[in-house]
Amino acid sequence: MVVQTERLMPRIIVGAAIISEGRVLACERAAPPEMAGKWEFPGGKVDPGETEEQALIRECQEELGVDVEVGPRVGADIAMLNGTAILKVYLARLVNGAQPVPLEHSDLRWLAVDELNSVPWLPADAPIVAALEPLLPSSA
Repeated sequence: MVVQTERLMPRIIVGAAIISEGRVLACERAAPPEMAGKWEFPGGKVDPGETEEQALIRECQEELGVDVEVGPRVGADIAMLNGTAILKVYLARLVNGAQPVPLEHSDLRWLAVDELNSVPWLPADAPIVAALEPLLPSSA
């Protein structure tokens, strides 16, 4: 008897690099304890039957109370959680004039290019920070 094993596909996690007035939004994690105090881009898991764009719009509504328009990808895919998940970050912009509120985070900050490294980023988000630098206006 031949038993076939189904290879598990990594879970897709999406993040939003929300840019407004030349700054990008950073969010401070409140939980779990091992991530609390670290900074990330808002986002979360793509649910079954959901596109990456739909998931990102839903996550920004849940985490920040805002609607976003999702733009192109920024940076490369980032393997997370021992290869069981892949982070994909998209550029995004706020729509409908709403301002983000930290519904699930401890704090929010709008960071200019020269402030990007002023917060301790989660390891998975750090490569995206580097990819964002050429996309933000220089403050010089």
